[in-house]
Amino acid sequence: MKPAKVTATDNPLRDPRDKRLPKIAGPCSLVLFGVTGDLARKKLLPAIYDLANRGLLPPGFSLIGFARRDWEDQDFGKIVHEAVRAHARTPFREEVWRALSEGFRFVPGVFDDDAAFDLLAETVHELDEQRGTDGNHAFYLSIPPGSFSTVCQQLERSGLTHGEGDSWRRVVIEKPFGHDLKSARELNDVVESVFPADSIFRIDHYLGKETVQNLLALRFANQMFEPVWNSHYVDHVQITMAEDIGIGGRAGYYDGIGAARDVIQNHLLQLLALTAMEEPTSFTADALRAEKEKVLAAVRIPKDLGKHTARGQYAEGWQGGEHVIGYRDEDGVGESSTTETYAAMRLDIDTRRWANVPFYLRTGKRLGKRVTEIAVVFKRAPHLPFNDTETEELGQNAVVIRVQPDEGITMRFGAKVPGNQMEVRDVSMDFGYGRAFTEVSPEAYERLILDVLLGDPPLFPRHEEVELSWQILDPIEKYWAKQRSIDQYPAGTWGPTSADAMMQRDGREWRMP
Repeated sequence: MKPAKVTATDNPLRDPRDKRLPKIAGPCSLVLFGVTGDLARKKLLPAIYDLANRGLLPPGFSLIGFARRDWEDQDFGKIVHEAVRAHARTPFREEVWRALSEGFRFVPGVFDDDAAFDLLAETVHELDEQRGTDGNHAFYLSIPPGSFSTVCQQLERSGLTHGEGDSWRRVVIEKPFGHDLKSARELNDVVESVFPADSIFRIDHYLGKETVQNLLALRFANQMFEPVWNSHYVDHVQITMAEDIGIGGRAGYYDGIGAARDVIQNHLLQLLALTAMEEPTSFTADALRAEKEKVLAAVRIPKDLGKHTARGQYAEGWQGGEHVIGYRDEDGVGESSTTETYAAMRLDIDTRRWANVPFYLRTGKRLGKRVTEIAVVFKRAPHLPFNDTETEELGQNAVVIRVQPDEGITMRFGAKVPGNQMEVRDVSMDFGYGRAFTEVSPEAYERLILDVLLGDPPLFPRHEEVELSWQILDPIEKYWAKQRSIDQYPAGTWGPTSADAMMQRDGREWRMP
């Protein structure tokens, strides 16, 4: 069955080099390890259906599930159907579903089972013959990092890591990419021992968000921003990822990992690199990575980590009109746990552009609202020809890039209040992507999965970026590990008082999103 017809106007993943044509993956299949997990059910499987519904997958596209379940192909199809019905973003269309589900296969087994991987290899070869996948297969490891080594070795043993002729084999790895620099290097050695570096796709779903990519457009497509994007005009930068939820059922993963490893090492340091990078020579993967790596290599951590970092743990409190329990009362968390659910730090970038401009990063759970944003806060005007009383409500100019939930850009500047007197007050000019464009922004995993199948790598960090990020975070984690206690903050607030004190020492304060 032919894929649904898609026009450039309703396809958010169209090829920017030709606005008439969408980017459609060629013949291929996706092998998904971890099909029973929440990520697969809520994100990956719905994203695959949405890509098919947009006409961006080839007619013979096939999906193979691998898990420790006594399922047949049709049982796997029911699981996918339930996930699609519950979480897909595009309307359900029976004809699209029928065409897609014809390519579903399921292989039961565990990761150390040679026979299961031999069956997987047979299934892949059958798809090449029956569905025309042409030897092109991606392996998505939505599994705990501790199992990466076993799965990669099994894929190599069963002959699945290398295609023949022009065919390709790719592996997709979900974060975390290790828990420190040493483990990240060990993980990289394992994966690169069986897959070439350009066939490894490290998924950071934040880099698939449309607004993150529009940060590059904001900077480099507009003459009005780039001339002031430097230490001559910028006072400081705040990068925030706040969540209003607790850990839910993730205690087994989260306790002992904490907010900094879970979010700052990957998401926020990537946002820092995109905000601070120099203009790349092109938007190819190598050019983008080169500029991001320069930024990460130039990051300097504070000398006094006690004054310029903060961490905390949410206590019981009120959120959205509901009383919620504290972190230590969550199922699976010990009553003496010192794992942080809030982390903040000051970082500096030793380059000419950013000399003496601090970057403040913060993330936390059970905070005042759900928001991710980058706020570039500018210096005050060197001279104001007004009386103090006329500008007492005037703050600093700022450009705020909202990554989620309401993607857009806000500019804050001073304007005269209507009336007979001269009074200047802050106002905001707001741009929302949802209001400005008729195209629907693709969900992050739609974009990233399609890029994997296309072999388009600009949004995926290489191991050099991962290791540089751990080099930044490791000393801070070692310092925190020596602390015997951790600050508490009531759920529904904006974090511990130590985070506010950190900013006050620098004569600044956190933005209220």
